[in-house]
Amino acid sequence: MSTEIDVLVLGGAGVDTIVHVPELPVPSADSHMIRPGIVTRAGQSGDFVALGTSALGLRTHHLDMLGDDPEGDLVRALHRDHGIALTAVPQPLGTKRAVNLVAPDGRRLSLYDATRAADTDRLPEATVRELAAASRHAHVVITQPCAQALPVLREAGVTISTDLHDWDGSNPYHEPFALQADLVFLSSTALADPERTMRRIAERGRARAVVATAGAAGAYLLADGDLTHVPAAPPPAPVVDSNGAGDAFAAAFLHGWLNSEPAHRCARFGTVAGAYACTIPSTRTGGIGRAELEARVAELVRSRERTG
Repeated sequence: MSTEIDVLVLGGAGVDTIVHVPELPVPSADSHMIRPGIVTRAGQSGDFVALGTSALGLRTHHLDMLGDDPEGDLVRALHRDHGIALTAVPQPLGTKRAVNLVAPDGRRLSLYDATRAADTDRLPEATVRELAAASRHAHVVITQPCAQALPVLREAGVTISTDLHDWDGSNPYHEPFALQADLVFLSSTALADPERTMRRIAERGRARAVVATAGAAGAYLLADGDLTHVPAAPPPAPVVDSNGAGDAFAAAFLHGWLNSEPAHRCARFGTVAGAYACTIPSTRTGGIGRAELEARVAELVRSRERTG
């Protein structure tokens, strides 16, 4: 089968209900008046990566389990409206959903509904094999049931990336993803020693590069045994929500990676896309386009050369 897909995204399709709160943690009270309101929209980690890679011109296909419910309809509409191919495996328990509490400074707290997945959930092996055979790369979200698809992807010969999100470095659930991926993203939020965790991933697994994002502090890149710091990019507008910033970073990194860019330049793409994502209100979805991304990276490089 010929390669027809640049990025196959597995998992992470769902719906978020956005609730704006006065601050985080939420002040104790019987009630709060919420503005600009409460909004439910499609878009979880896999959706955001698929949106990001598609906006950057990569042929993208998304595979996950969806329920026959209003939330599933929202996810299907999101992909249809953005021209992203979607293979939806029936999920009797319903489409994944979460509530995101968003503070005025853009910080968030996500509350996931754990009733919409089961340990027995599986993506059909034949479907995974067929899509993988047509793909250059697979980005695997750590939602159930994607771990079971990892051996099939390895057999198909596609390169794999994953995002461990706020892994603490020890929870065994994350280890199959961390050790089977060629490219590993994670947040430094819960790590006491990010470098130690990054090097353990590289030493124990097959990762060619490990990236730990650090919010406003930028990111740390481990590639070819060298750990480097990549400064944060300035956001092009006021920061309103950090939701989806890590997914935007991953999508932009993959844009560079699949176009044979050096790892450090891929990380620059990631910081620019992540900063851009923080300026998108939580009630909306969207990713930076290729022309704007590359122009912002070029300007960032010129600016840093001028300042030494």
